[in-house]
Amino acid sequence: MVSSSIVLWAVLALGFLVLEGCTVAMVSLWFAFGAAAALILGLLGAAFWLQVAAFLVVSGALLALLRPMLRKYAKTTKTNVDSIPGTQGLVTESIDNVAYQGQVKLGAMTWTARSSSGAPISAGTQVVVDRVEGVKVFVSPVKVPTVSK
Repeated sequence: MVSSSIVLWAVLALGFLVLEGCTVAMVSLWFAFGAAAALILGLLGAAFWLQVAAFLVVSGALLALLRPMLRKYAKTTKTNVDSIPGTQGLVTESIDNVAYQGQVKLGAMTWTARSSSGAPISAGTQVVVDRVEGVKVFVSPVKVPTVSK
């Protein structure tokens, strides 16, 4: 007869693997290995408390030791928004943070804009994007280099 703890660990291991397959964050993989270790101990006839301890120790150790190392090698997917900070654009509607108005043309797109410093920026000013928050860009006027004679 199959022990209920063996069924528990098998279901948990399979559940954690399925959950990991649905994500890309390497969240539950460690717990699947911990459940597998507890399952092996259950098959060998170990006490339930030892199975639970093995689950916790193996899961915790793998999470603490391997996850940071693997995250270094995992590729992060950049989106189009990630490329916007640092780009230059033209103010098409004067930016006034107090009045909640302002627009900037960046390439072919028009964005709602706010001043990073809080100071108004007039239409026609060249600006650089400092950051993006939601659907707004925060900009600063482009500093024009002065030529000394």
